[in-house]
Amino acid sequence: MTRAETLEQESRWALPVALATLLAIVLIIASGFVNSVSGDGAAEVLRSVDENRGSVTLSGLMQAVAFFLLVFPLVYLFRAARARSERVRGQLIGLVVIAPLFLGLSAGLAAVSQQEAADEFVAGNAKPTLTLAEAKEECEEEREDEEDGFLADEYDPAKGESPLKACEERKLEDDAASEARTDASLAPIATGLELAGALGFVVALFYTCLWAMRTGLLTRFWGSLGMALGVATLLGLLPFLLIWLLYVAFMFLGKVPGGRPPAWEAGEAIPWPTPGEKAAAELEPEDGWDEPGAEGGPEDEGDGPKRKRKQRE
Repeated sequence: MTRAETLEQESRWALPVALATLLAIVLIIASGFVNSVSGDGAAEVLRSVDENRGSVTLSGLMQAVAFFLLVFPLVYLFRAARARSERVRGQLIGLVVIAPLFLGLSAGLAAVSQQEAADEFVAGNAKPTLTLAEAKEECEEEREDEEDGFLADEYDPAKGESPLKACEERKLEDDAASEARTDASLAPIATGLELAGALGFVVALFYTCLWAMRTGLLTRFWGSLGMALGVATLLGLLPFLLIWLLYVAFMFLGKVPGGRPPAWEAGEAIPWPTPGEKAAAELEPEDGWDEPGAEGGPEDEGDGPKRKRKQRE
């Protein structure tokens, strides 16, 4: 496309892409409030899933739609960088599209998989692989470590309950719940899609932000932050990714402090100056440098270094 066609297309899609990005942020945040599942161990979590099936389904659906919507800002930014530099590998557009889609599919399938595991566990069909002797051994080790505080909040001595017995039952239940999760028919597919999507998302976000920064579409700060956030998201630092997406959405609209970087309006790459170039620009006098031997300049002979002209008052 010509530069004019590129600018026209980016202008036409800026608002829809920004709205899709903002909607994705809202859905991700809201899904955390919608999901009512809680619990300390695997058994408690599956019981909570069984009791809150509606919220689990709705939360999974919201997350799936949110990840699907993330395709728009990533593709928009990638194509803008590609239009400004032929060095951007256009073949990677497939990864930019597929990675969020895989994450969305894994979120939806994970919700269904949890409900299937909860059904099997609550129905008593899930069996632990941990033996009673192994559970007792683990509990005795925990009792030695915790001493007097061992399961103080999980049994009632007045009812003749034994903390060791309560611990053994909990161990066996949690192991059975874990087996129910593993044996769920959709669990392997959801796990595979999540792993592939997460790794692809890291690469797609890193590469897109790298070239968006090199072509001047993102500042060095926001470009470097985006590159780091792919890995950070894998570590559970999702709020930082949401902040970056929020900035990107308003940048597409030109609603950020200082406006969008000039490369957006120019339709071509305007790389940011390196630290050395920036320092040289700051040291250069406003009226330039005088050449040795020039009229009105210093009377140096030969090829000596240039001297800074004195300011006239």
